[in-house]
This record gives sequence, structure tokens and C-alpha cells, in this order.
Amino acid sequence: MATGLDDDLGGPEITDDELLDVADNPQQAAELHRALRTLAKNDKVGPELQQMAREVLSGRIGMRDAIESDRYLSAIGARLGEMRTAAENLSPEERKASEQRAVKLREDYEAEHGPDPYEDDDDWTVRRDDRP
Repeated sequence: MATGLDDDLGGPEITDDELLDVADNPQQAAELHRALRTLAKNDKVGPELQQMAREVLSGRIGMRDAIESDRYLSAIGARLGEMRTAAENLSPEERKASEQRAVKLREDYEAEHGPDPYEDDDDWTVRRDDRP
């Protein structure tokens, strides 16, 4: 169930295992958990996404319910739109620097966790339960 008390959440925090209903594996659940913590503490994502992350981390709402919620789905969509606009407005130098950061992040991730076994999986219709 919940892990230790988190003062930002006003109570205990969920475990990685409680995210396995939307994650493909325990490693992905751990990454999602870290991402939720980042969202919960980052004022730049906006109050709706911060609240969603805190609600999920506290166990007051499940991750599946959060992503199916019109309220939170709208906030996610709006934020993604802002990110797309910002990416489209990058100068060539900024774009190159961004691509280099992405490559570095990917290399660091693979050094720590190994290669993504589904990286070349182009079949987006395969349900996670049907994967090997």
C-alpha cells in the first residue's frame, strides 16, 4: 500500500506497485512514480497537473482514473500544446541543443536500465497484457 508520510501530500504516498495497472512493468511504474513526484513539485506545469499528481501520489485517485478524467485530460492536452508550440518556436541552435540533451538523457537511461525492449515496437495496437 502506501509508503512513508509525505508532508507535501498530507499523508502517505503510494508505492510503485500501485501504478502497475497503467505501467507495462515495475521499472516503468517506478519511472511514472518519479515523474508524478516531479509534476507535484513543479510550479511550471500549472496547478491542475500538480493537483493531479498529488491526488495520484496520495492514493485519492488512481492513475487510470486521472488520465480518463476530462478535467485532467484537458490539463494534459493544454500543457502538451504549450510544449509543442515552444518546440516549434526553437531556433536552430536551441533545437540542436535540445536534441543533444535528449540523446544524453537516453544514453544515461540506457546505461542505468539497459535498452528499451519495446523501442522498435511499431504496433501501437498491442495491448500491454498481450506483450511477452
